[in-house]
Amino acid sequence: MGINTGKAAIFDLDGTLLDSMGVWDQVDIDFLGRRGIEVPDDYMTKVSAMQFRQIAEYTIARFGLEDTPEQLMAEWDEMARVAYSTVVEAKPHAVEYLHLLRTSGAKLAVATSLPPALRDPAMAHVGIGGLFDEVVSVDDAGDVSKESPDVYLLAAERLGVSPADCTVFEDLLVGIKAAKSVGMTVWAMNDDSSAGDWAEICEVSDGVLFDFSDAPEIL
Repeated sequence: MGINTGKAAIFDLDGTLLDSMGVWDQVDIDFLGRRGIEVPDDYMTKVSAMQFRQIAEYTIARFGLEDTPEQLMAEWDEMARVAYSTVVEAKPHAVEYLHLLRTSGAKLAVATSLPPALRDPAMAHVGIGGLFDEVVSVDDAGDVSKESPDVYLLAAERLGVSPADCTVFEDLLVGIKAAKSVGMTVWAMNDDSSAGDWAEICEVSDGVLFDFSDAPEIL
């Protein structure tokens, strides 16, 4: 066992620590199913890069729904809140890896796009709620998306660790590029949601993971 004194690990949640991408697919299926609509083949792809409100507006326009965007988002929020607190699981070996890093002396943070209403129940459900020194979301970093490094820099600042001593674990290409742009080491987690970007992810990241049993013990 090595020592990670002065080092920090910053983790994304959705698709990195949490095997959660299927939750949103199921929300789409159930939501449209309530209205007697089957999910079209191209729907998931079309909405994958949109912001929440954009998805609501697009869905209303595409399927001719009577709902307002606010009603749609509230319904999705409630469906997702139930799923994140009951169905979402941790990625293989994620919990063991977090314990290993804590034992090694590394500081741990979460940097996520998930709002607290989804983040907190999910972390409690999979048993990782008390393992982090800091938990920050894009909301805390001026609501700037992960195309900008703001959320990773905020996590590093709150941990009191320089960006050069931070290792980020992330599944999204835009997040990987953003963290690399400020001198952080980045390990990419393979996730179905990023399959289309995998070749480029392999090029730009410092290492790739298919589960946390392959993650570095020393940061």
